[in-house]
Amino acid sequence: MSAAPEAQRTEPGEHRPSPPGAKYAVFVLTAMNLLNYADRYVPSAIKDLYKRDLHLTDLQTSLPLTAFVLVYIIASPAFGALADKIPRKKLIAAGVAAWSIATTAAAMATGFVSFFIARALVGIGEAAYATLSPSLLSDFYPPTKRNRVLTFFYLAIPLGAAVGYGVGAAVGKSFGWRAAFLAAGIPGLLVAGLALKVQEPKRGYFDKQKREHQGGWPKALKALGKNANFLTATAGYAAVMFAAGAIADWFPTFLQRERGFELATAGTVFGSITIVCGIAGTVAGSWGAEKLIGKTSHPYLAFSGLAMIPASVCAALTLIVPGKASAIIFLALGQFFAWSYNGPINAMIVNSVPSPLRTRAISISVLATHLLGDAVSPSIVGWLSDHGGGLRHAMWVAPIAMAIGTAVWIVSWRLLPETDHD
Repeated sequence: MSAAPEAQRTEPGEHRPSPPGAKYAVFVLTAMNLLNYADRYVPSAIKDLYKRDLHLTDLQTSLPLTAFVLVYIIASPAFGALADKIPRKKLIAAGVAAWSIATTAAAMATGFVSFFIARALVGIGEAAYATLSPSLLSDFYPPTKRNRVLTFFYLAIPLGAAVGYGVGAAVGKSFGWRAAFLAAGIPGLLVAGLALKVQEPKRGYFDKQKREHQGGWPKALKALGKNANFLTATAGYAAVMFAAGAIADWFPTFLQRERGFELATAGTVFGSITIVCGIAGTVAGSWGAEKLIGKTSHPYLAFSGLAMIPASVCAALTLIVPGKASAIIFLALGQFFAWSYNGPINAMIVNSVPSPLRTRAISISVLATHLLGDAVSPSIVGWLSDHGGGLRHAMWVAPIAMAIGTAVWIVSWRLLPETDHD
């Protein structure tokens, strides 16, 4: 099969220098991404602490995360539309400040309702940041460099998650769960102002040709509905995110309940594995996907699907094997492969659409992957844990969903026709 030119194609203007402020933008947006994921996973590290204090069930401990993601995905298309009228850096700064205030408010919760509302409001702030940052970065760099730039950007996910798990558990054990939320929320207020100094690049600076504005949402949805590369990448992404959401929210608690780890140790172990294997997997994924360019069609899709095969197997084995050491070994291997798709699949998504459509495409991708993914999986695991025989049995939804995502990406890689990508 001949090679597809997804990230290899040289476009007019490809060798022009990046607009001013490109490196600063990467640094600031990556720092925000780190804080984003630290904030998101602090509750997962201290789940049993606030469960006991606020008198919650397993399901109730995950419903705030579901509410957060639902608000996040509902608000994402709105910010995608606002970006046509308001500079993206201003929306991003406002979003970071909003989520930080909401996280701080969670420390003052007195029961399920107040905790639920505070965590739900975090989603409004994060929707602005997560929707707009990839499109902003893609206007600073040409398609051939976006995989590497986005890989660096997404390195902040495992690092931030590790900070959330490790610091959240340590602070929660020493000073209580309320202090953990304060520690997660305050730094975001300091970083929000940095976004205002990002220089806004021209939309579509590196596009092969000037394109007309794509119009409103009806026209954008019609165009995306005909884009097979976008649809298949997003469909597999949703299934993988379902698994990722279940693992991220419940695995530290799984280590405590099913493998006998103490709270702080579980957070440290899971956080350490996340940062080491997450960074290593993300870097290896970027390198491996680029090695497939010129050797197969849709190299980013191919690599993502193939990497998820061992990830799915290791996720299942982690639930089967007894003892602490064996669980940690398979968890680490699974995390390495599970993180490797981040850069490639996101590069494929941004490259599969023209620049005027890119922000809306990302917002739709965010909506779909979270609505069908990590918005529902933590609560499903919590409900199954309460009613279906305990946490170990409930966690089986993760490797099953991971296998579904793997199948979608691999079948699409083999069947999709070659197309030009912007």
